[in-house]
Amino acid sequence: MTFKKLPNGRLKLFQTWFCKSKLCPLCNWRRSLKSSNQLQELLQVALQKEPQGRFLFLTLTQENSTGETLKQDISRMSKAVNRLLNYKKVSQNLLGYVRSLEVTVNDQDLENITYHAHFHFLLFRKREYFSDSQNYLEQSEWTNLWRRALKVDYQPIVHIQAVKKNSKRQNKNSLLSAAQETAKYQVKSADILTGFADRDLEVIDVLEKALSGTRQISFGGLFKKLRHDLQLDDAENGDLIDTDSSDDDAELGTEVVIARWDWKRRDYYIVKPTQGIFSFQVGDTRCYSSGVLS
Repeated sequence: MTFKKLPNGRLKLFQTWFCKSKLCPLCNWRRSLKSSNQLQELLQVALQKEPQGRFLFLTLTQENSTGETLKQDISRMSKAVNRLLNYKKVSQNLLGYVRSLEVTVNDQDLENITYHAHFHFLLFRKREYFSDSQNYLEQSEWTNLWRRALKVDYQPIVHIQAVKKNSKRQNKNSLLSAAQETAKYQVKSADILTGFADRDLEVIDVLEKALSGTRQISFGGLFKKLRHDLQLDDAENGDLIDTDSSDDDAELGTEVVIARWDWKRRDYYIVKPTQGIFSFQVGDTRCYSSGVLS
């Protein structure tokens, strides 16, 4: 991987080759960065067009799946989501939405590992939604509609909350926090690799098959139109090097910092800064936790 150093001291990824695997920590890191940056841009433009619009953060769940049923359950949930969005009380006053899929792994019992698939939504609604008693949906109504769309005989867990679009702090109710939650990884790295070889191989096999053909994030309504108008690159299969167009490559310096992997310590260590281009193999993502890379 090749990085160049920005004048402000940050390191910017300059060149590498991505595998595009749904489970690759590095590819997921870049996808999440790109999706988050694009989503924040879309939200700003959407609010310029509809300044009175309001945001809701919605999470839709179902009962846990086994490794054998996960792919089928994700497909069934996706169809249920489409049905839900077409219900009159849901589509009424809906300007647009952003949807993401997340899967967590429950392996407290290594003999019976289960998987929890759920969808996160950032809904952009007209202001009238909150004052329209005929179309406003209470928590219980969201749950009943999701149960109906999912076609199950139990009450699935549904979480819905209003989002403060002008919050100055990144709290759990802020628009920034909701955007980052929506744009995060489909699967957390800690869920994939735990050091238990048999367990890890089983989980990787299940998730690779189940997530094949799925999308981390998708858009509808106004957000889909704005993505087209802004000609935003596909965060799933497009360029994962340039995740934020705000940096001017003309300002990049040539000073570099080399990080090499130490197999004994199972971590990266920093080598004395040098000049020119550097390359190193990535086998873990902990080196990015400092937040200095972009």
